[in-house]
Amino acid sequence: MSQSRLVKEGQGWRLGWDPDAAIHRGLVGGADWAFELTEPELDDFCRLLGQLADTMAAMAAELMEEERLCCEAESECLWLEAEGFPTSYGIRLILSQGRGAEGAWAAAAVPGLLGAARALKTF
Repeated sequence: MSQSRLVKEGQGWRLGWDPDAAIHRGLVGGADWAFELTEPELDDFCRLLGQLADTMAAMAAELMEEERLCCEAESECLWLEAEGFPTSYGIRLILSQGRGAEGAWAAAAVPGLLGAARALKTF
């Protein structure tokens, strides 16, 4: 294992970065699953997760309290979906290239995952 490898985890989520890895430098995971990502996949994941969070927050003023919504974001590498209420939503991830992988996080895990994704390469 690389000495520069960093893994952050919280209730229902894991996120990792290993700058010394040859191919799969990133890691995403839930409570009982994980898979590695290439650096472009990890970069897209962090960027798109932030965009979905911003979109969900912006929609809060446009919806009635009981209204749910679903937003999607994608790149060449992966697809993300946020589904739920603007202040409490789950995330689903599907890889689009190379190997197939899918994961999801419950609403309770998303704030911690989002915070870690925003600071990933700086912690």
